Amino acid sequence: MSSTAQGRHRHRPLDRLTDPLVRVDGILRPATWDEALDRATSGFRAALEASGGSSIGVFSCSKSTNEMNFVAQKLARVALGTNNIDSCNRT
Repeated sequence: MSSTAQGRHRHRPLDRLTDPLVRVDGILRPATWDEALDRATSGFRAALEASGGSSIGVFSCSKSTNEMNFVAQKLARVALGTNNIDSCNRT
């Protein structure tokens, strides 16, 4: 049997999450998409209010289309107020 990840899971794929999870008192529990997105929004808002846009960064993938990378940088600059944007395009 192969020791690579591909070899270990060739015949039995990894189980994938189908519902979001939220952490309550250090324990992950299933949640609705609305609850999970509300919590994410609250976290971003709290970081922005506490430390400003410089406290948030966005990482985009070089395998995404130019259009997707453009949207990611627009989200970062306009909605999140940060210029901290990076990608793995250098590799």
